[in-house]
Amino acid sequence: MPFLVRSSPDRRPSWEESSDRELMQSLKRDEEGALDELIVRKTQGLMSVATRMLGDAEEARDIVQVTFVRVWEHRQKFRERWSPNTWIYRIATNLTIDHLRARQRRERAMSLAGTSLRAVDSERKSLAELQQREVEEVLIRLVDCLSERQRAVFVLRAIEGFDTQEVSAIVGCKVSTVRNHLFVARRKLRRELEVRFPEYAPGSPIDTENEVDDG
Repeated sequence: MPFLVRSSPDRRPSWEESSDRELMQSLKRDEEGALDELIVRKTQGLMSVATRMLGDAEEARDIVQVTFVRVWEHRQKFRERWSPNTWIYRIATNLTIDHLRARQRRERAMSLAGTSLRAVDSERKSLAELQQREVEEVLIRLVDCLSERQRAVFVLRAIEGFDTQEVSAIVGCKVSTVRNHLFVARRKLRRELEVRFPEYAPGSPIDTENEVDDG
């Protein structure tokens, strides 16, 4: 199996012109180069979702690597009527949720042993001091207050911009459940933001409860 996440693999013109669905069919036929092209197309988006859910780029990279391993291993199970993008993101999201749960179990065990894994940052920064990169770092830190499923829904819908139907398919729950997760996640995040960064609460990406939802 050709592997894995590469910075600039060779791309045949035929692959660049193929749709994701055609690419998946080529992958099922074990055509050389199909997996490499899929890696090129999907790595950046998958890294973005995993990093925002995990708060750690190295852990996210591991998740993306394993995602492509699973795509390769289960390529024959892919059905033509499915959305390739949804299928791949669902694999990555489920892997990330499993990783979060395992991490939290380790942290709870170490906490019971008297070891604190995470230092609480009590420093307060004014809004003027927060640059765009810092804003995203704050948001990543705040999502720790969410459950794994709420975190996945919030990152996919509010940050990555997937529509509600897509999030429903990726996460594997009803559209109404997605909306409920999103509502609860925003309320929790707003509460955490007000406590930990009170100056930053107004106008944040979290404060969009009244947005018009799709579908």
